[in-house]
Amino acid sequence: MKELSQFFLIQSAILIISFSILWFYIPVGGSLDLYLISPWVDVLGKFPLRDNWYLATLNHRYVKNIIILIYSYYFFAWVTSFKFPKFKPLRHDYAYFFFISMLCTILIGIIKAHSAHACPWDMTIPTATGSTWNFNAIDGHCFPGGHASTGFALMTGYFLYFKTDSKRAYFFLISGLILGFAMGWAQMMRGAHFLSHNLWTAWFIWLINFISYISIHLFKLLKT
Repeated sequence: MKELSQFFLIQSAILIISFSILWFYIPVGGSLDLYLISPWVDVLGKFPLRDNWYLATLNHRYVKNIIILIYSYYFFAWVTSFKFPKFKPLRHDYAYFFFISMLCTILIGIIKAHSAHACPWDMTIPTATGSTWNFNAIDGHCFPGGHASTGFALMTGYFLYFKTDSKRAYFFLISGLILGFAMGWAQMMRGAHFLSHNLWTAWFIWLINFISYISIHLFKLLKT
């Protein structure tokens, strides 16, 4: 119980501090968002790379599908564990990684579907001298970053393994961060998201993992 309490305090501090940084210093559509996305906008407010094959097809489809194969492997391994006894000891790991990862991506999708934030490519207005930003755009459904969540959800592996296999835990943590940011940055270049959209995606996924981890371990303690 002491170990769980310590974990709760540390993770709560991480979430509160990161929330404060995002809320006060990296607002959606703020100066940092506009500065980082400006290289990908032309003078007419269009995003020339919006339909770029490497960004729109390779990144948005193929890379995403490759990562989905990882989640599928854990699902089928979990199903297999009911048939073959040698996989039974890892049944919990398979189930935890698959179902919590899917919970992360599903909840991000739900939040995004009900969001009023528009995508950058729907917020530019051509003017006589170039273009300007319309932050009253109401097309919505663009916050947080749904595509980046596929990569960030790999961070679930950190929560699964950090007590039993630190190398594997940090592999999933680093892989999730790299892939999530890379996929999110590609979407920025297309005009689909701001940096803040993707940072909030990472924050929400960490929060979902934190709540899931605490809930599962509290349930186990109550059963004993």
